[in-house]
Amino acid sequence: MRIGLLGTGPWADMAHAPALRRHDGLEFVGVWGRRASAAEELADRHGTRAYADVDALLADVEAVAIALPPAVQAESAVRAARAGRHLLLDKPLAATVAQGRSVVEAVRASGVASVVFFTARFQPETEAWITEQAAVDGWFTARAQWLGAVFTGDSPFADSPWRREKGALWDVGPHALSVLLPVLGDATRVTAAAPGPGDTVHLVLDHAGGASSSLTLSLSAPPAAAGAAVELRGRAGVTLLPESAEGPVPALMRAADALLASAGGGQPHPCDASFGLRVTEVLAEAETLLNGRW
Repeated sequence: MRIGLLGTGPWADMAHAPALRRHDGLEFVGVWGRRASAAEELADRHGTRAYADVDALLADVEAVAIALPPAVQAESAVRAARAGRHLLLDKPLAATVAQGRSVVEAVRASGVASVVFFTARFQPETEAWITEQAAVDGWFTARAQWLGAVFTGDSPFADSPWRREKGALWDVGPHALSVLLPVLGDATRVTAAAPGPGDTVHLVLDHAGGASSSLTLSLSAPPAAAGAAVELRGRAGVTLLPESAEGPVPALMRAADALLASAGGGQPHPCDASFGLRVTEVLAEAETLLNGRW
């Protein structure tokens, strides 16, 4: 499948471009960015072509991977879907529910395949754990902590405008939800939301399966305290999400596998644009509660 990349930031450079270049089932045709010079530099590093015009790139490919800020991603995804291009998207799907719905509507109208890259869902150990726990009845409660040091350590994403604006809720919140929702069921409501230090937020969710969960999300954690953990408790006992030392490139290549399978006539992937929209809806509900408190 001929695929192009929209975006030239650190995530596009360290994750998307290497994954597209290495994947045996993809031909990495080229890259477009909002800054032509950045597109040229990334293309040179990864052995592909820089496009000055996004429509010219869309005309040359069957699919696009998007590594752009959420609001820009949503706009670009609608444009690509209407052109009949399959979508390999990043989380969060969009910055608002309305933007997310526009992506889903464009995907459905065009009949293209979509996959949203929730990292844990494409790591073998964690995906196997999620599948196993989803088959277990009687979960009572869950606790998720997703703590990053983006704003306190030496991160290439520290100056990201959208992360500065939206914070951990929208950056690492999707990761936690991508693990909890398939195990505990959809979030029927956000019952509590409170701010913590820096951009830290604490959430409590009710789930369709009857369990409740608590989430602590931050990009402002001390570097020594950073990390992710998920714990489930129920009739079966206690279980912890296994850690994965794998980097993002192999996981992103598996996301590309999923896109190829779906585009080839397979079933929609569980992490398609519709799931990305549901995550966006939960985040927006939490954001509303947080804004009400402030």
